Amino acid sequence: MTVQLHGEHSPERAAPAPLPPRSTQTLAAAGDLLRALAAPVRIAIVLQLQEHDRCVHELVEALGVAQPLISQHLRVLKSAGVVHGERHGREVVYRLVDEHLAHIVVDAVTHVEEKL
Repeated sequence: MTVQLHGEHSPERAAPAPLPPRSTQTLAAAGDLLRALAAPVRIAIVLQLQEHDRCVHELVEALGVAQPLISQHLRVLKSAGVVHGERHGREVVYRLVDEHLAHIVVDAVTHVEEKL
């Protein structure tokens, strides 16, 4: 039996190609984005918006969270560039800025579910 040490690759698996260096600014921005996503209600909002665009009252109904709290979390997600709101009459309809963000959240949730 072979014991694999942390950081070693199995012989069947090729070593990954080295990643290009990233600027401090890029890494800081990625950290800000991940912090914006790092709240259960915000994760739930992203999952809801992945299905389709929604207004605040639809998110309140779907998630069972008070409207002021949903609005607060949407402000965080909007300032982080995760969601975009567009006014339609008296309501603002929110959508994900792009699908990359949904993949981050879905992959994280799926990873956790597989470990439970």
